[in-house]
This record gives sequence, structure tokens and C-alpha cells, in this order.
Amino acid sequence: MKVNLRVGSRVALVLLAFCSSLAARDLNQDEALALRQQGVILPLEQLLQQAMARYPGSRLLEAELEKKHGQYAYEVELVTTEGVVREIKLDARTGVLIKDEED
Repeated sequence: MKVNLRVGSRVALVLLAFCSSLAARDLNQDEALALRQQGVILPLEQLLQQAMARYPGSRLLEAELEKKHGQYAYEVELVTTEGVVREIKLDARTGVLIKDEED
């Protein structure tokens, strides 16, 4: 059986493009600022305070704004006073907790 590699490659590229559009995309600081100024998302400082309050004394490791399926979320990574790394995800529009798990 002879396989046409060009057709297979094209199908693979289409599938890759489709799957990539479904994945979360990290937004850069300019995009985040524009969304904040438009009132689309809450201020990062407000959501960081909320995340850090869950684990008093914790230290911030990383915070990212991402867009997935048209929804904006802040993903906050912190380390607790016990040395446990936590990943907290908050809805960037409302501040509602989406997830809080050990990383």
C-alpha cells in the first residue's frame, strides 16, 4: 500500500493548527494592560492578594494571564511556608476560584 506523504502532512498540519487553537494562550503584558483598561479583567494586584490570602506567608513564584475557550484566567504559582508549591487559577473577570492544587 502506497501512502501519499503530502496528504498525510497536510492533515497533520491542519490537526495541529486546530488543536493549538483550543489550547490556552498566555497573554503578554500589553494585552493584559489593554484588557484591564477596557474593564474586561480585574487588576492583577487584587487577584494576587486573593490568591496569597489563601496561604498566609506564602511567596509568589509566577503569575500569568491566559485565555482559553474565550475565558480569561490568572494562573498564580506560589510556595507556602511549608515549602509546598501551589497552583491557583482565578477567573480574571470575576475573581472566582477555578482551581487550587499542589503543583
